Amino acid sequence: MAKKNALTVCVTCRRAGTDPQAPRDGARLSDALAVRGVPHDRQECFSACERSCVVVFRGPGRWTYVQGGLDPDLHPDDVAEMARAYAATPDGIVPWRSRPEVIRKNTIARIPPIEV
Repeated sequence: MAKKNALTVCVTCRRAGTDPQAPRDGARLSDALAVRGVPHDRQECFSACERSCVVVFRGPGRWTYVQGGLDPDLHPDDVAEMARAYAATPDGIVPWRSRPEVIRKNTIARIPPIEV
C-alpha cells in the first residue's frame, strides 16, 4: 500500500564549504528529523547538489515540492513544520504564507501530480 504522504531526504548532500571528512549534511538532517520523530525516507542523490541539503515532499495525487538550501543544524524544525502542513492539505498545496521562511525561499521545484 502506497504512503499517503512522504518526506524524503537526500542523505548524500554536502553543502559547499563543509568538511569533506565530516558526516554528510543530508545524513545529519535525516538524523535530526529522526530524533524529532519526523517520519521520512532516506534516498541517495537528487542531483541538486548546488542547492544542498535537499528534501522532497510528495504523495499520490498530490503536488510534489523539492526543497533545497537547508542547513541540518538550523532547519530540521522548519522541515518538520512543512511536513505537517503538507500532510494537512488535501492536494499537497501548502499556501505560500503557511510555509516556513526557509522553505518559501528555497523551493527548487513544485511538480504537479501525475494524475493532472
